[in-house]
Amino acid sequence: MSDSQGTPEQGDRVPSRRRTRFPGISSRAYEHPADRSALVALRKLSGFDTVFKALSSLLPERSLRLLFLSDSVRVSDAQFAHLNAMLRDACYILDLEKVPALYVSQNPVPNAMCIGLGDPIIVVTTALVELLDEEEMRAVIGHEVGHALSGHSVYRTILLFLTNLALRVAWIPLGNVAIMAIVTALREWFRKSELSADRAGLLVGQDLQASMRGLMKLAGGHHLHEMNVDEFLKQAEEYEGGGDLRDSVLKILNVLPRSHPFTTVRAAELKAWAATRDYQRIMDGHYPRRDEDKDTSVTDSFRQSASAYASDVRDSKDPLMKLMSDLAGGAGDLGGKVRDVFGGSRGRGGKKDAGTEDDGGPEPAAS
Repeated sequence: MSDSQGTPEQGDRVPSRRRTRFPGISSRAYEHPADRSALVALRKLSGFDTVFKALSSLLPERSLRLLFLSDSVRVSDAQFAHLNAMLRDACYILDLEKVPALYVSQNPVPNAMCIGLGDPIIVVTTALVELLDEEEMRAVIGHEVGHALSGHSVYRTILLFLTNLALRVAWIPLGNVAIMAIVTALREWFRKSELSADRAGLLVGQDLQASMRGLMKLAGGHHLHEMNVDEFLKQAEEYEGGGDLRDSVLKILNVLPRSHPFTTVRAAELKAWAATRDYQRIMDGHYPRRDEDKDTSVTDSFRQSASAYASDVRDSKDPLMKLMSDLAGGAGDLGGKVRDVFGGSRGRGGKKDAGTEDDGGPEPAAS
């Protein structure tokens, strides 16, 4: 393959095993429906178009590139050659025409990002390079190349800028409100875009266990011998379905300030997608092509996204989602259902008995 600024081609450096390539693949093939619908909703947010157009011309992208050039290590055949090989292989597999610049930045927090308004830049931290093995790192590189192919880097850059701006103008009365509304919407979209990029990482690495291990290490560190993927996935199941309506609200509050979904949730989502017919069809060579993107109906895409959301709500084990599904289905006794999901009172023998309390005493007040 060519150097990190050119067009990827097969060269002397090859991966340890052959992987399926996806010529002309469209990002629609792996994008999570929630990613597309959240982006549509984001673009409809009042004032977003104005902010987007203004920032696209004002953001100091040249300064950003100079910053990484001057204070990080640029990956090449001479520096972090193994990462360079992974990057070019990922671009070859996803048929990304121009290989993004990749930098390794000194940072004790394991992280990776794809930013830039024009040509994307991929940055990985030293902590991440030290934490992951070769196949786990390959999935991460594929994840970031997926961001580049989807065009996510533009919105990611704006999110970083607005987050910093919000901190600077927080003292101005009401000056922070409009910015934080857009930041919150951007974060909601970006959390969904991470699910899309996880799928791209799996398409590149083509090793589900490596993808699972990488996510597990992000949650629990490098002590892999002390962890178990199946048990890690059980945590996701417990998180999704456990607790009552109060826990559902707390989950929402916990995730709002985050740019990424929780790692157990990402692992469960990726494993579920890997078991679908959609994933198998892509691996068999049946997927949307980039040259068909211009013919794609926005209305159809939004309808598919809405259908996927409805399916997620219907199948979710989360108490709040189940309540919403019941109400949408016309189930009666709203008060009773709310009382149930909040852990309503029960009589002796575990049967519901209005007007009685558990033998152990009155219910604790909702916090």
